Amino acid sequence: MYQLAPNVDVLFAEAGATPAARVRAAAAAGFDAVEIWTTLDKDIDQLADALAETGVTLTALLAEPRTNFSWPGTDLDPYYEGLERGITNAQRLGCERIVLGSGLGFPGMKRAQNLERLVDVFSATVARFGGSGVRLLLEPVNTRIDHPGALADRTADAVAVARTIDSPHFGILYDLYHSIVEGEDPASELLAAGDLVGYVHIADVPGRGQPGSGAVDWSAQLAVLRAAGYTGPIGLEYFPTVPTLESVAHIRAVARDV
Repeated sequence: MYQLAPNVDVLFAEAGATPAARVRAAAAAGFDAVEIWTTLDKDIDQLADALAETGVTLTALLAEPRTNFSWPGTDLDPYYEGLERGITNAQRLGCERIVLGSGLGFPGMKRAQNLERLVDVFSATVARFGGSGVRLLLEPVNTRIDHPGALADRTADAVAVARTIDSPHFGILYDLYHSIVEGEDPASELLAAGDLVGYVHIADVPGRGQPGSGAVDWSAQLAVLRAAGYTGPIGLEYFPTVPTLESVAHIRAVARDV
């Protein structure tokens, strides 16, 4: 059975505005893991207390700010400062993963040149933070609907960057929603990515709603994940169209059988 981690920035809103209240609600609903996006708008001490009190694991958070560091001459200090702050918060919260974005790239560069720039930046990042105990994961995102202009919109590009960096401290986040929106075949992408996949996100297609609201066969897709060898947690990063407990019912039932 896969460990499911609801994103409490969007789920369990019925419990209140604070992440701590939503963590407690997730625990009461039987979840032993959650994820979040940013830490900038959160009371870290309250969140840490809620995690400790409930025994819930925080599986992932986002690097901040989402710096566009692909442009030549970009000042990387805000990126490194934000990442250092995020890693400190991750360590405080017992979180093992931070998710990185690729930025937009430089319009005057070919794609291969932009990707080389990512390799340079992330290689330096690993050299600086590789001993932190927090794994860095590059997330490719779709440009067709949600993230126009994003450089890493193909799973294969993120995999290529990670393979070039070749560090146990660096991998990729594979998001089934983004991948399917981009027209990719999850089985092929996961086979090529192998053990570089350090985390998985899911949402249904179309609409980015809860699993069961769209056209994705979730029994088949979780079986694809299993066949590819992925056994880690799955982040529920969707926008619910029904109350949270109703929205998680389908994927919880499917995950029990895979």
